[in-house]
Amino acid sequence: MAMSRIELAKDGASSPVSQIGTRVPGLLAMPLVLLTTLLTVSAVSGQLPLSPVREAGQTVTPAYEGWFPNDDGTFSLSFGYFNRNAEEVIDIPIGDDNSFSPGNADLGQPTKFYPRRHWGVFTITVPADFGDSKIVWTLRNGGETFAVPGHLHRDWLLDAEKDPASGNVPPILKFEADGPEGSGPDGIVAGPFQAQLDQPYELVVWATDDEVLTRRRQQQPIMLTWFKHRGPGDVTLDPESPEVDGADAGRAVTKVTFSEAGDYVLRVRANDYSGLSSAGHSQCCWSNGFVKISVSE
Repeated sequence: MAMSRIELAKDGASSPVSQIGTRVPGLLAMPLVLLTTLLTVSAVSGQLPLSPVREAGQTVTPAYEGWFPNDDGTFSLSFGYFNRNAEEVIDIPIGDDNSFSPGNADLGQPTKFYPRRHWGVFTITVPADFGDSKIVWTLRNGGETFAVPGHLHRDWLLDAEKDPASGNVPPILKFEADGPEGSGPDGIVAGPFQAQLDQPYELVVWATDDEVLTRRRQQQPIMLTWFKHRGPGDVTLDPESPEVDGADAGRAVTKVTFSEAGDYVLRVRANDYSGLSSAGHSQCCWSNGFVKISVSE
């Protein structure tokens, strides 16, 4: 399920098809690859990927990974980001500094950006007639503005749901033992669940993999990592990367505590051995899971 389809918009409404499908003025006049490069790095002066890595003080830019078709005729646009810092986490609330256009500015994008490159963090579902339209993600930070368009150009088609060379597919995630399943960048969404500010909340996820690619059969074939995706306060995840219990249908448990009351979204990323370090163009094979939690006093 794509992030644009979950109930994450501030007004609780998904973006109208008519808004998503609107052409973005001024973005169709130059070649797509050149446009993407200009929009993404023109403001980066001195902070390109080959610049020396610094612990803090650098910027974060949005990244468009590409698109893939869905069975119902719609398309998923996959987005990530690049935080150039080695240690500094950057928070950018939804608003003028973190928005999509045209249409609804809030399409489920993160507000917390962890260091270095993060691939395929969320997706947006666009209609079958999206055509040559574009939707632009803009981030403003460090005194600069960065924007990247999402589109359906054929050169950006991803093999996100299956590696054609090996037949490998992303891990399967679910948040109930007998509940619905999800996989790939679209992933699965659960909640909202209720939590108390003064009590650790137990996050339980089940993760399984086809094990087409493994280093050793006796090793854990899936790596799980939890992130704060968005929310008003800090979260503590213990552990951030829980062990997957193969003897218990792939069950993994993490406890989370919150510094403030409010509505949060946490993301779990499930990597198999093909995607532990980097994604590459195919964007296979890992899966996203999103948990919405409402924390009260």
